[in-house]
Amino acid sequence: MTTLERFAFAGRTCVITGAANGIGAALTADLAKRRAVLALVDKDADGLARVAALARQIGAQDVSTHVVDLSDGGDRLDLAAAVADRHGGTDLLVNNAGVALSGTFEQVSMKDFDWLMEINLHAVVRTTKAFLPQLLDRPGSHVVTISSLFGLIAPPAQVAYATSKFAVRGFSEALRHELAGRVGLTVVHPGGVRTGIATNARISGPDLDGEQAEQIRRFSEKALTLPPEEAAKQIVAAVQARKPRLVITRAAKAADLLARVVPGRYWDVIARGLRDKL
Repeated sequence: MTTLERFAFAGRTCVITGAANGIGAALTADLAKRRAVLALVDKDADGLARVAALARQIGAQDVSTHVVDLSDGGDRLDLAAAVADRHGGTDLLVNNAGVALSGTFEQVSMKDFDWLMEINLHAVVRTTKAFLPQLLDRPGSHVVTISSLFGLIAPPAQVAYATSKFAVRGFSEALRHELAGRVGLTVVHPGGVRTGIATNARISGPDLDGEQAEQIRRFSEKALTLPPEEAAKQIVAAVQARKPRLVITRAAKAADLLARVVPGRYWDVIARGLRDKL
C-alpha cells in the first residue's frame, strides 16, 4: 500500500461545507493563512460573503463562494462541476456542515428526523460521491468528515443526532479503507467546541415553557468552551499528518475511552458528572 506524503495546503483547492460560521469559518481562516485556494459552501449567503472577504484579506490565493442548501436532497454534481470549472479540481474536501435536533425519540417528528439525516449524513455521502472523481484525479488528495463526540457515545434526547454521527463515522472508516493509498481521510469527533450548533438546534415538538431551550443554553455555556479556532488548528494538523481519526478535547477522549471500557454503563457515569456541572 502506498503511503501518502504530508498534505501541503499552499495552492491546493480546499472545499469546505458549512463555511459561514463555527468550525467551518475557523478552518477557512486557517487555510487562507496557508495560501490555499478555497471553495466555500453554505446556505447563508451573507455569512459566506463575510468569511470569503476575510479569507481574501488574510492571504487565500483564490476564493469562490457557493450558496447551497444541503437539506434539499441534491446530488451535488452541479457543485462539483462549478468548483472544477473555477479551480480546475479539488484537493481537499471538508464535510463540515451539520445541524442539531433536540428532543427524545418519542417527541421528535419523522419530518424533523429526516431533515437532520439529510444534512448530517446524506449530504456528506452525496457531496463526497460528487467530488470523488476529482479527488482521485489529484495525487495526494484528502477528505475530512466531521462526526461528533456523539458519534462515539449516544446520550438520551439526541437519538437523531447520534444516529447521523455514528453513521458518518461508519461511512468514513469504511471509505478510508477503500481509498487507502489513493486518498487520505480523517474523521473528526469534536467535543465541547464553542459553536452555534447547540444553541441553534431545532426543538421538535412543543416547548411551551422554553425548558428545553434553557437546558440547551446552560449546557452550551458549561460544556462548549473550546474556541473553534483551536479545533480548526487541530484539524489542519491532522490533515497534514494524514491522521485517520481525531478526537477533540480531553473530555471527549475520556468519554470515548469510557464507552469502550464499559459500553453498557458509560452513560450512567457521564450523566452523574453532567449533573454535578449543570
